[in-house]
Amino acid sequence: MTATELVILVDENDQETGTAEKLLAHRDNLRHRAFSVFILRKNPEIEVLLQQRAASKYHSANLWTNTCCSHPRPGEEIIAAAARRLKEEMGMTVPLSSLGFFHYIAHFENGLVENEIDHVLIGWMKDEKILVNPIEVQAVRWIGLDELQNELKKFPEKFTPWLAEALRKVTNNLFF
Repeated sequence: MTATELVILVDENDQETGTAEKLLAHRDNLRHRAFSVFILRKNPEIEVLLQQRAASKYHSANLWTNTCCSHPRPGEEIIAAAARRLKEEMGMTVPLSSLGFFHYIAHFENGLVENEIDHVLIGWMKDEKILVNPIEVQAVRWIGLDELQNELKKFPEKFTPWLAEALRKVTNNLFF
């Protein structure tokens, strides 16, 4: 995380109120815009591609989470930002669609805080290759939706704090 990386500050309705340096926003509990991407496949049940965050991440290191997540840059649309990060973290280019957003706050042992309006996006994998960026991701795995929900209940400490709520957005919007 560089000192010049900016996040978009927002109000409770996701309306922009300014910008802040990324680390400052996380240190000072400033509400900002973020996104969580879920890449899905049918095999034959619906599975989601999870990543295990790299050990060097500034929070939630080594935890399992959705396919990728980050923050849009000032002036960057959510879907464009998500597509950019999906390519940077997972080496994938997949069409994405938005499922809306939710607000959450999570406090971490190192004093940082996630206070985010988190936009949830999904994409369906066809023949794309996964080319993991080891600076961001230490492992990946496919998991069925039911199995993931069971693991989240049994072992919540192994997952990022936003994953369960973001996953609800996905499962509430899937139509078979």
